[in-house]
Amino acid sequence: MSGSGPSPAYTLSIESVERICAERGVRFTPLRRTVLEVLLKFDGPVGAYELLRALGHRLGRPLAPPTAYRALNFLLEQGFISRIETRNAFVPSTHPQDRYAGAFFLCNSCGATVELELAGLADVLAERAASLGFQVGRRVIELQGTCADCRDAAAISKRQGRMRVGRA
Repeated sequence: MSGSGPSPAYTLSIESVERICAERGVRFTPLRRTVLEVLLKFDGPVGAYELLRALGHRLGRPLAPPTAYRALNFLLEQGFISRIETRNAFVPSTHPQDRYAGAFFLCNSCGATVELELAGLADVLAERAASLGFQVGRRVIELQGTCADCRDAAAISKRQGRMRVGRA
């Protein structure tokens, strides 16, 4: 779960989004396309203001926040991107066909973000909600902790610190 490599989210392509939009009968406008293209260039979650700056650079002019948010809302509604609630950031979706099957694992140390499909968990949650007569409008699952890379780096640092102390 390193923050330096491409996320599984980047398997999403503009071509697949175009195809899904056509199947769903929704418009994938040039601005929506540009917003997604810019978002796909980031390595990890990106905040709205950082995305606005990148869009302005790409378009050669500033983009009004409401315009960008409308495009982001479309991409969210269609499941092409996800919002990391605790970081107020956006990432391309790893599961555009199934809008509600993922959970995010977020590293508090390096910021790495991985989205995994958890269809079995989604089924359990849906069953429990139905048994309560509850209609889920939105589901967000974010697990925060420390990735393996950061745990390994901390362990190495701790061992090196003990060696220095032992030599003194």
